[in-house]
Amino acid sequence: MTTIHEVAAAAGVSISTVSYALSGKRPVSEKTRRRIEDAAQTLGYQPDAGARMLAGRRTHIFALTEPLRADTHAPTHMAFVLATAVAARRRGYDILLLTDEQTSDGMNRVAASNLVDAILVLDVAPDDERVDIARSVRTPTIFIGLPDDQRDLTCVDLDFEAAGHLAIDRLADAGHAAAHLLGQTEVSYRKSNFPRRLLRGVEERAADRDVVLTWTATGAAATDPALVRRSAEAALDDGIRAFVVHAVDDVHDVLLEVLDERGLALGVDASVISAAASFDTSVLAAPIDTIPLVPQQSCELAVDIAVRHLDETNVPPEIHLIAPEYHGAGSVRPPRD
Repeated sequence: MTTIHEVAAAAGVSISTVSYALSGKRPVSEKTRRRIEDAAQTLGYQPDAGARMLAGRRTHIFALTEPLRADTHAPTHMAFVLATAVAARRRGYDILLLTDEQTSDGMNRVAASNLVDAILVLDVAPDDERVDIARSVRTPTIFIGLPDDQRDLTCVDLDFEAAGHLAIDRLADAGHAAAHLLGQTEVSYRKSNFPRRLLRGVEERAADRDVVLTWTATGAAATDPALVRRSAEAALDDGIRAFVVHAVDDVHDVLLEVLDERGLALGVDASVISAAASFDTSVLAAPIDTIPLVPQQSCELAVDIAVRHLDETNVPPEIHLIAPEYHGAGSVRPPRD
C-alpha cells in the first residue's frame, strides 16, 4: 500500500506539504499541488480518512457493495439496499453505496483509505471475488448471503435449505405425491447461491417424503412468461397439482392465470406456495401461502453484527442463518385425514 512518505518523495516535497495539498487545509501553489496530485495518482495513493480523524473516533460510515449488473432484478436488490440503509441509520451510521460491477475495486479502495468502519456485502456469488478481500483487510466485513467458501467469514442469510424443506413438508402433509418447482432464471443458478440452496432443500425433502419432484428455470437471463406458461401447463398435464414458486412476481401471475384457465381452485384443486418471496404477495390476483424472504431481517442482523465487531474485540467469524416462517393464506389444500 502506497504511503504519504512515498508520495512526498516522488513529488520532492515534505510530508506536511502533501497533507496540506490533498486536504486543502492550507494554501499550496498550483504548480506544487498538481505535482503532488500527479504523484498520488501515479502511485495509487488513497488518503487515509481515518488518520485525519482524532484517535479513537469512527467515521460512522458503512460501505455497502452491491454490483448492479444487466441481469440484476432491481426491485429485489434495492429492497435490500434500502433495508440496510435504514438499519444503519438507526444505529447512527450512513451508507456509502458501491455499485460498480467490478466490486473488488471499490471494496479495496474504501478498505485501503480507512474511509468506512465496516463493509457489508450484497448479491453474493458462489465464487465471489470479495471473499479473498474480506480475509485480507482489517475492516470488519459482513456478507448478506453465502459464498461457496465460507471459511473465516461472517455471513447472514435466510436458511434457504430449511425453506425448501418447509415447503415440501406442507405439500406432503396436504396429501400431494408430486410437486413442481418454478424456479429462478438460468443465470441466477450460475451466479447466485440462494436459488441452488432452496432447490437443494426442496430436492432433499422431496426424497425424504417420497414426493416426485420436477422443476424448471423460468427464463435465461430474465423471466420468460411463455416458458413459465408452458412449464405450468406441462406439469398440470402430468397430473401435478402442487407448485412451489421461487421466482419474481411475474411468474406467480402466470401460474395463477393458468390455474384459472384450467378451472382449478387454489386450496381445493391445486396448491401453491411462494418460497423465499421478497415482494408483497398481497398484490397477486389470489392469496398465496408464503415463506417470505424479509430483507429487514437479514440486513438489520448484519448491521448489528458489524457494530458488535466495532464495539468488541476478537469477535469470531460465524454463519447466521435465519429460520424460515410459514404464512398461510389458504392456497394449500387441507391435510389429508
